[in-house]
Amino acid sequence: MIEIRPMAPGDADAVLRIYGEGIATGHATFESTTPSWPEFDAGKLAEPRLVAVDDGEILGWAALSSVSSRCVYGGVGEMSVYVAESARGRGVGRALLAGIVEASEAQGIWMLQAGIFPENTASIALHERYGFKRLGVLEGLGKMPHGPLAGHWRDVLQMARRSRVAGID
Repeated sequence: MIEIRPMAPGDADAVLRIYGEGIATGHATFESTTPSWPEFDAGKLAEPRLVAVDDGEILGWAALSSVSSRCVYGGVGEMSVYVAESARGRGVGRALLAGIVEASEAQGIWMLQAGIFPENTASIALHERYGFKRLGVLEGLGKMPHGPLAGHWRDVLQMARRSRVAGID
C-alpha cells in the first residue's frame, strides 16, 4: 500500500534518482542533469515536500518551488511531481498530487501552478483530475538541451489550481 509522508533528508538519494529518471525522458523538465542535494534543496520550499513509499521503497516525490520573491506571490507554488519509472501506472502520481494539494492548503498556499510539456499527456490528465485548469501555452519557451527533442524549441502548457479553502471565488 502506498504511504505518503513528508520528505526527509535521508530520502535525498532516492529523490534525486527518481528526478534523474524523469530528466532522462526528455519530457519532464528543461533540466539536463540531476542537481546535487544542496541545489535541489535550495530550489524548493521547505514545506510541503512529500514522498510516496511502498514497503520501504520510495516510489516518487512531490514538492513546491517559489514562483517569485515578491510578497504577493507568497501563497503561490510551482508543482513538481516525479514518479520512479518502475512505479508508473500504479497510482503513485495520484497519491502524491492529492497529498501535495492537501499539504499545500494546510501551509496557506492558495494557488498551485504547473508547467507541463504538451507531449506529457499523462501529467496533463493527472493535473486536470485534481482541478488544474489550462491557462495557455507558452510557445517556444525554451530550447531543449537533451532527450528526443534536443535542439528543438519546446512549448509549455501552463496550468493552475486555486485552493477551495482559500475563500477565492
